Amino acid sequence: MALVINDRVKETSTTTGTGTFDLAGASDDFESFVSGIGNGNTTYYCITNTGSDEFEVGIGTVTDAATDTLSRDTVLSSTNSDALVDFSAGEKEVFC
Repeated sequence: MALVINDRVKETSTTTGTGTFDLAGASDDFESFVSGIGNGNTTYYCITNTGSDEFEVGIGTVTDAATDTLSRDTVLSSTNSDALVDFSAGEKEVFC
């Protein structure tokens, strides 16, 4: 599919580890990834773990499913030497 860039796309997640992120719905005053980016499209993303120093910036693919997801296909920068971050517990902000 297409690479889509859109402002004001932001969701939360409690996903841990290095895999695909389950998205918990749009944050107040923002669009979800499915509505702002579209099913099957790729986009730039940033994930931050609230209250920790963990972050990751990359390119991922959005999937519209019972639980919407964002795969982490290419990491551009992160707190793990620019590789996938093994995110610990806590609420993450996932945004474009």
